[in-house]
Amino acid sequence: MDPVSPLEQALHAARARVLADLAADEVARADVVSMVENSVVERRWWVEQWPDGAAYLPGLVAQDVQDALLERYGRWPLCPVCGSGDPHALDVEPELGPDPHWVCHKAGVRVAAIGSLGTAAGGPPSS
Repeated sequence: MDPVSPLEQALHAARARVLADLAADEVARADVVSMVENSVVERRWWVEQWPDGAAYLPGLVAQDVQDALLERYGRWPLCPVCGSGDPHALDVEPELGPDPHWVCHKAGVRVAAIGSLGTAAGGPPSS
């Protein structure tokens, strides 16, 4: 059996982190998972061209899925921090960098690392 390449490991890790956030919000339906898969396919090409960008994959896949969901269903993920006012989505920060987080710019706080949204919303810790 061939070992899994670092590129594939990074892609699988990004997929898993975004799927964990979708599951935490209970929106991981088949069509939404397909959005994740489409992003991973597109980002595979991107990271093959720029291998040093592998650490940026979780944030990029999260942004891709967020954009696809906005076009089809609406904003995601909704901010769990702000209890009043208009519902608003969290943003990925940094937009292009390692260690991406979901942030609420309205409250000015980091809410959770990509892949850990369930713990920010009071759910069980992700593994």
